[in-house]
Formats: sequence, structure tokens, C-alpha cells
Amino acid sequence: MPRPVGGQVSGGGAPQVAVVVVDADQAVRSRLAMQLGQGATPFPSLSDLTARLSGQPVVVVLGPSFAGTVELTAAEQLLAARREVGAIMVTTELTTELLQRALRAGVKDVLQAPVDSGQLAEAVARVAATLTPAVSAPVPTSFAEGEGLGRVITVFSTKGGAGKSVIATNLAVVLAQRSERPVVLIDADLQFGDIAVMLKLAPQHTIVDAVSALDRLDLALMQSLLITHNPSGLRVLPAPLEPAFADQIGATEMVRIVELLRQFCAFVVIDTPAYFNDVVLGLIEESDDVLLVAGMDIPNIKNVKIGLQTLRLLNTPMEKVKLILNRANSKVKLDVGEVERTLGVQAEALVPSDVVVPQAVNKGEAVVLVAPKSGVAKSMEDLADLFIPVEGKKKRR
Repeated sequence: MPRPVGGQVSGGGAPQVAVVVVDADQAVRSRLAMQLGQGATPFPSLSDLTARLSGQPVVVVLGPSFAGTVELTAAEQLLAARREVGAIMVTTELTTELLQRALRAGVKDVLQAPVDSGQLAEAVARVAATLTPAVSAPVPTSFAEGEGLGRVITVFSTKGGAGKSVIATNLAVVLAQRSERPVVLIDADLQFGDIAVMLKLAPQHTIVDAVSALDRLDLALMQSLLITHNPSGLRVLPAPLEPAFADQIGATEMVRIVELLRQFCAFVVIDTPAYFNDVVLGLIEESDDVLLVAGMDIPNIKNVKIGLQTLRLLNTPMEKVKLILNRANSKVKLDVGEVERTLGVQAEALVPSDVVVPQAVNKGEAVVLVAPKSGVAKSMEDLADLFIPVEGKKKRR
């Protein structure tokens, strides 16, 4: 039986993970190994390390010599072939170009030397938490008999400030509480997504990581990129941390991610930006349901009407479009019936205006959890009834 290839870290009942350092410079790899503490094993090359791999999870700390194209390509090939191996890089000069190349190669984190020992240990622990042994039981690639692909729900609005993200977040939380299978919320507002902030999450991975690993993305890797909202069990795939990363993500990549998620999820809820682009159109086409959110003011209604016309021109089946009127109880001299007649669509849900919404958002909490008896929470429960009905419950209007 092969010996472990390095020092080990573990947490809870997780499998032990070996830690190694790889760099062509002996002084560099020795220094990094000393920073990581007892047992971190130095290797002069990836080929020397590969010969010792046995399926045990391994965190590889790549030294500055891997900033070169040839070396980084070799690391990419190893990471693509061995799912149980994760990597971080330490470099003498951290540039945007190197960061992008490293992330695309599958490296999880890039640190600039000289690196603090605590920071290095934290980075190693984060990567270790995402790894699983190659010999572990495979993640199921299909549902059991009687189950099918998860339902995709896209929440869209044609005007910012309509409350789209609040509705997407709270609906997803309710569905996660009711469903026996996982529910995932994707923040597809790639430039200015707020889902992580609204749920007080500190994500280690975002959509960028999923896209950079798309050629080797499987169910196990996909699940490792999701962050869990502990109060509800909802899984979240956050938006990029910087707006510049949005340019790297297209409709094809987003649809591929959704297709993979719906293989093991009951529902995939998608929050989108408040405008049409290739990504939004691709997600709408992939969706089973489109929740079109409108606020109770003339500019909102005008934009929603244009949005409905656009969807019809694109041959979007109108039966999957559901109108959601937000702040429907606002005293703004707009009647719900009048709005429905103007749009030619009946509202599926009326969400009242309530001060608990901004209060919950500012605390980073879901309204349905902190104010379950509020009108907003009850409207979210009613909306969830469209997808997972509660027996014996009468529909409110």
C-alpha cells in the first residue's frame, strides 16, 4: 500500500488530506514546506509527485516556478486527470494575467510571496475541504426510479429595483426547506450579484471557478463549488467577486452549468440582471418557469410590457411565464386589476410592501426565516405552492 505523500490535514469526519510542495528551486520548496509545518513533503517536479499518487486527497502548493506557461500547463493536466488533487500557487509577482491563467488551469488560489504562514495554512485548509478520495463511492449520475431532472426557475425583471433578488432568494429558501433533494440558487447577475451578501455568505468559490473547470466539471466537482446556507440547507453558486470576470462567462457556459445542476437538484433557481443579454436569453430558454417581477409603478409596468413583447418575439412559450407583482399593496393609485389588464397577464403572486424586507436584507437574512408570519413571508410560501404544494392549504389571493 503506497505511503502518504505528505503531511495531513483533516476536519471532523472528513478524510485526511496530504499536503505537498512542488518547485524546481530546493530553497523555495524547503521554505514553503517549513511554513506548512511537520510532514509537508517537498517535490522537485510534478512527475515525481505523480508517481506517488494513490487516490488519497492531496493539496499541492505550487511554487513560483509554475508561473511559466509550460509548468502551469503541466499542472493543469494533472488537476484535470486527478480529481482528488487540489492546488494553490505561491508566486513572487501576482498579476491579473497570471491569476486568470492559474484559475483557468484549475488552481484554487494564488498567493503572493512572501506569504504569511497563517494565510498559507488557511488556503490549504480551504482547498482540502473540497477534496474527496478517488476511491470513494461515486456521486450518482442519475436519479432513482420515479425521479427526474430538476426544475429550473429563472427570476427576471426588466427594471432594476423591482425586488427580483429578494423574491429569488426567499423562494429558493422556502423550496429548500420543503424539498428532500438539494435546491440550488445561482446568482447570474454576473457583474453586480448580491445573493451572497443577502444571505451573509463568504464564498470560497464562484461561477468563475465552475466555468474555468468546465472541461472537467462533473457532479462531484460541481457540488464542491457550492456554498451551503446553513439555516435553510439551500446551496448557492455565487456571482463573480469582480465585475471584470463577467466577460469570461457566456450563455453556453451558464447553460452547461444549469444542465449539470439539474441532474441532482430538485430545483435550480436563477437570479438574473435586469436586462436582456445572451446569458439571460439562454437561461430563459433553458428554464421550465420564468418569474417576471414587476413593481407597482408606471416605469416598471411599461418595461414589463416591453419585456413580454420581447419574449413573445423570441417565441418563448407564454405558459411558462408567471407574473409576480411586488409591493402590490402600495398606495400608489395603481390597481392590481388595472395592471393585469394592461399587461394582458394575470398575476400568479402578489407580494406586499413591508419594512421587514429592507431590515432582513441589511442583516443578511431571508425574510421567510426572520419574519415567517409577515405578509411577505406568506406570499413567498404561496409562490412556493406553485412548485411544491402543501396539502390542505388554501390558495390566497
